[in-house]
Amino acid sequence: MAASTLKLVFFLLFTFFTFSQITSSHHPLDPLTPSEFKVVRTLVKKSYPSPKHNLTFQYISLDEPDKPALHSWLSKPKSKPPPRRAFVITRLNRQSHELIVDLSNRYIVSDKVYNGNDGYPLLTLDEQTVASELPFSYKPFIDSVKKRRLNLSEVVCSTFSVGWFGEEHSGRVIKILCFYIEGSANLYVRPLEGVSLLVDLDELKIVEYYDRARVPVPKAEGTEYRRSKQKPPFGPRLNRFAIEQPDGPGFKINGHKISWANWEFHVGFDVRAGPIISLASIYDLEKGTYRQVLYRGFVSELFVPYMDPTEEWYYKTFFDAGEFGFGQSALPLEPLADCPANAAFIDAYYAGEDGTPVKISNAICIFEQHSGSVLWRHTEIAIPGEVITEVRPEVSLIVRMVTTIGNYDYILNWEFKPSGSIKIGVGLTGILEVKAVDYTHTSQIKEEAYGTLLAKNTIGVYHDHFLTYYLDLDVDGEANSFVKNNLVTKRVTDKSSLRKSYWTVESDIAKIESDAKIQLGLKPSELVVVNPNKKTKPGNNIGYRLIPGSISNPLLSSDDFPQIRGAFTNYNVWVTPYNKSEKWAGGQYIDRSHGDDTLATWSLRNRGIENKDIVLWYTMGFHHVPCQEDFPIMPTLSGGFELRPTNFFESNPVLKTKPPNHVNCTTKP
Repeated sequence: MAASTLKLVFFLLFTFFTFSQITSSHHPLDPLTPSEFKVVRTLVKKSYPSPKHNLTFQYISLDEPDKPALHSWLSKPKSKPPPRRAFVITRLNRQSHELIVDLSNRYIVSDKVYNGNDGYPLLTLDEQTVASELPFSYKPFIDSVKKRRLNLSEVVCSTFSVGWFGEEHSGRVIKILCFYIEGSANLYVRPLEGVSLLVDLDELKIVEYYDRARVPVPKAEGTEYRRSKQKPPFGPRLNRFAIEQPDGPGFKINGHKISWANWEFHVGFDVRAGPIISLASIYDLEKGTYRQVLYRGFVSELFVPYMDPTEEWYYKTFFDAGEFGFGQSALPLEPLADCPANAAFIDAYYAGEDGTPVKISNAICIFEQHSGSVLWRHTEIAIPGEVITEVRPEVSLIVRMVTTIGNYDYILNWEFKPSGSIKIGVGLTGILEVKAVDYTHTSQIKEEAYGTLLAKNTIGVYHDHFLTYYLDLDVDGEANSFVKNNLVTKRVTDKSSLRKSYWTVESDIAKIESDAKIQLGLKPSELVVVNPNKKTKPGNNIGYRLIPGSISNPLLSSDDFPQIRGAFTNYNVWVTPYNKSEKWAGGQYIDRSHGDDTLATWSLRNRGIENKDIVLWYTMGFHHVPCQEDFPIMPTLSGGFELRPTNFFESNPVLKTKPPNHVNCTTKP
């Protein structure tokens, strides 16, 4: 047999083995595996040979099965699962291609060239790395560093998206800004203000260069955050503590399926969204079955506009998930620091620019949290001669990922409670985006500074963080409605009571999308997703209530270009009919987008949402006025919201919860 024939046989055997692995033992919502990324890469490169090597993979992720197909499989899990498919976006010859790759049958189902000029796909880490290295071989930049009497070897550069400001045609470019690290690792607080470069990402070459101003680089003194570099005096010592679970962990991990207490759910991963929670169901003790709550939930977008309109800053209006990728920017979690000693870890994978799989070790952690909170309690002293005290400690399950996008670190939590609540939390920490200035004291500031003077030559610029969550709630089934229970003040006018007023609830069922657009804080109301087809024994519609956290609404004018792109933050709450293609609030192509493919534009169709499969979108926000305590590194600022059962159960679902056996904790003097 010829050597070439032998090679072909071995290749076919390897391919058969690889694809047999792909088509077996997968849950249909499992994220793509390393072998599946390799298959996508092989098929695409074979179909689109590129002698100039200008084919790049911008996004590869699971093309989730259609809902009916998945539900059909869930009802018969031993039946053949839906086909495994990948959704792929590539760049080839300055065009974006959308491909559907059938992993089960090894072929490209479709290839659509995206011809719009209103946005570009996710930026890859590889192209950003190459772009950030270009300044160091660019003579005008080298000259600028020398003029500032700085050491080029101590300069570090980073990438910044440039947004859209009314241009008819927007090229695929990225801004490069640089920082000085001499004397500190805290590079983001030492910008080379006034110097910027513009890089064409398809050509990976510098197309514009600016050196507009000479501003002192802030000093390194007091900016160090590494423990090994700290000098006395030190702050308070935090005593050690131990986490003991004599009975072992209370949760089980089977692939990506998690079971804990009365919950079951699936944890996925996407290069853009990060963690994805799917098929969350809770066991109803009275009914003796698991009941659906959340079909799919994840961070859809994070909009971060800065409030400095000057030439060097106006474009800093970032869409961190769609431009830089929450999942792509995830880093390995630190045991005993990011996550406690009782945590279990899950690795994650995404595809690099060349299509090869990249592993993130310990990307997600899962742990039980014994927080010292109370699940429920009551002390009864009204019964003569008797005092009754019943207390149940609260234990919850946390799913956590941390993503670092440039200077900011975001801690993403999904917390499941035995009571049926799901608490979604985010923590903001890391380093502020600062502007170098001539000022050393607030008394010197005579004009708008657009921020807070935090230290000598250092302004922390005002900005916002708006996180929009995609929440496909299927409350005991797919057909749901959105109800606004408005709290309305009533006057007592018939002299039937000595009271003059009271409040009551007036319910309003949203029939079309415009009925469900809500700016929170304008009037008191409870927002509930109900299943109108199922009722409790007393006759109430079963449901889940949205309990918002702190309320922040956008303050930019509606005609400002960043707000046109971020119009999905105009309301805190939206409700849309389920549509598999509508998952990214800012649009599929958000880098340099024009704002014409967003949640706000989809909702203009004003589709019916009553008693249908609906998706709840919730935006939580932070208006961030930096303060000196945020410098040189920011203590975590936390926020969140809750999805809480409302007439979902017939009574308290944790009444009969067995508390854990107590383990005595002794404190030594």
